[in-house]
Amino acid sequence: MPFARFVTAFLAVLPLAAFAQLPQPSLQLPSSTPPAKSIKLDVVVDTKSGQPVTTLHQQDFTVLDNKSPRPVTSFAALTSADEPVEVILYLDAVNTPYELLAQIRVGTDKFLKEKEGVLAHPTTVAVLTDDGLQIENRFSSNGMALSDDLKHRQIGLRKIGRGVQWSDIDRFEIGIKAIHKLVAFASRLPGRKIVLFISPGFPLLSGPNAQTTAKQQQEIFGDAVYLSTQLRQNNISFYNIDPVGVSQSMYSANYYQTFLKGVTNPGNAQFASLSPQVLSVQNGGLTLVSSNDLPGMIQRCVLDADSWYEIWFDPLPSEKHDEYHHVEIRVDRPGVVVRTRDGYYANPTPVIIR
Repeated sequence: MPFARFVTAFLAVLPLAAFAQLPQPSLQLPSSTPPAKSIKLDVVVDTKSGQPVTTLHQQDFTVLDNKSPRPVTSFAALTSADEPVEVILYLDAVNTPYELLAQIRVGTDKFLKEKEGVLAHPTTVAVLTDDGLQIENRFSSNGMALSDDLKHRQIGLRKIGRGVQWSDIDRFEIGIKAIHKLVAFASRLPGRKIVLFISPGFPLLSGPNAQTTAKQQQEIFGDAVYLSTQLRQNNISFYNIDPVGVSQSMYSANYYQTFLKGVTNPGNAQFASLSPQVLSVQNGGLTLVSSNDLPGMIQRCVLDADSWYEIWFDPLPSEKHDEYHHVEIRVDRPGVVVRTRDGYYANPTPVIIR
């Protein structure tokens, strides 16, 4: 089954004019210039109640690479005043039950209009339909203008049928193509990017009874390496809010957690490894099951962009291509929750355009 890997083609067609007028970053310089092969992590530290912890220093952090302590080569405590942040709100009209689409639109519209429409960060809205991803090249901090634009977006039309097995494959392919297009789009933006999926995710197509061919596993592994590397190198963080929420069983809502471990080789690659929920957790974001407060949950995710720590470290030596390394950050402060990317691929294989 072919996968969407035409990333260079997407980059070639995206106009640059929309990005030229974005505010230029006013970066806080790190404590030293990191070596070219150093690994950079954006680290969010919160209290258990979800409030950001902003008073930590380099000596408070320990970095483990495959359980081995590694030296920190550069450190900075950053805010959105130091580095620009862009937010992409992704509304999934392909995988969300039809009866919930109006609710998603209303909740997103309410978020855009809060605080008299003054958004904390430049934002745009992307919509996934059966025809693929629709994404605007215009970012704005004017929530009222974005709300007006959302009113004119067609997010309810569908062609793909439901309740038949082949439609799961179709929805998966539409979803993975959209993720590739989003990553290509966001990679052109300056600073840090928050991509917030309001989506139950595409069909996981994984589990004890699922069958995957060796070719499919190799393609999934290639996508896992590519997406992990691109998200890390281009400061892109994924977040996911499942709008189906309590209307589905908690088993269904949490089944993605079975696949959170990093994909170390093609043999343990499964379709679920590429789901928005799994990619969000693996890359330091949040995966939330929606309550009745969608605007509040969006705000909770966007809060991560207000402050964070930037840590560079020297990785373990590796001669192999696509070798997965598990990363752990420990903080010498009781009662805090630490989130960052949970791994990286050493010497990633260059993408083959096919």
